[in-house]
Amino acid sequence: MNWAFLEGLLSGVNKYSTAFGRIWLAIVFIFRLLVFLVACEKVWGDEQKDFDCNTRQPGCHNVCYDHYYPVAYTRLWALQLIFVTCPSLLVTLHVSYREERERKHRLKHGEDCPPLYDHTGKKRGGLWWTYFFSLLFKILVDGVFVFLLFYIYEATFFPPLVKCNEEPCPNVVDCYIARPTEKKIFTIFMVVTSFVCILLTLIEVFYLCGKRLRECCRGGGRPLPGCWPRLSATCQCSFYKCRVQFSALSK
Repeated sequence: MNWAFLEGLLSGVNKYSTAFGRIWLAIVFIFRLLVFLVACEKVWGDEQKDFDCNTRQPGCHNVCYDHYYPVAYTRLWALQLIFVTCPSLLVTLHVSYREERERKHRLKHGEDCPPLYDHTGKKRGGLWWTYFFSLLFKILVDGVFVFLLFYIYEATFFPPLVKCNEEPCPNVVDCYIARPTEKKIFTIFMVVTSFVCILLTLIEVFYLCGKRLRECCRGGGRPLPGCWPRLSATCQCSFYKCRVQFSALSK
């Protein structure tokens, strides 16, 4: 893993997040990503090889493993971590788009021209909606993956013994899982951290909406930036240039 690249991404995401977003990012990075990379992959290892059944019927071992574990836990968690972190990167990309647009605007109209944005990283206009929908997407992803975990594995959470009567097994066979207690502990830990992340994201949604509503209402009759439409920066630049030319002619 390229840790320098990961550090750059995390610093960008952390810079444009709220306080609750920074806590969420710390939990995802420390208690989910690092635990997954350092511990989970070693605990599971070659899971199918460690799945042992008391029969030597050809194909019975593979069929029973596929019946009880259609998707490996580690691959399911890897997909969850990828999908849940992508929205935060989209916010960083949106800020980069704003900065590039601001740079081109200044090159075209001059440094003295009014800027397109008061602050490229401030959550106003389209960036506010990008951040808001990214939070909703995080909640949806974590909720769906927790549901899939309970639905696919039927909330068994690694019993030490499972019974299988799938074809081509000759009868009901007993199958044993390697390190079931250790795997159960890690599974419960990952589920709890997912619920904590969902709770933090919900708090951040209410915080973001409440702060936005308070800012809009606090303005009274005076429009606040981002609450009401304003004259475009291009029109402001044109007005600014005309004013400069008029001042030069009047002298």
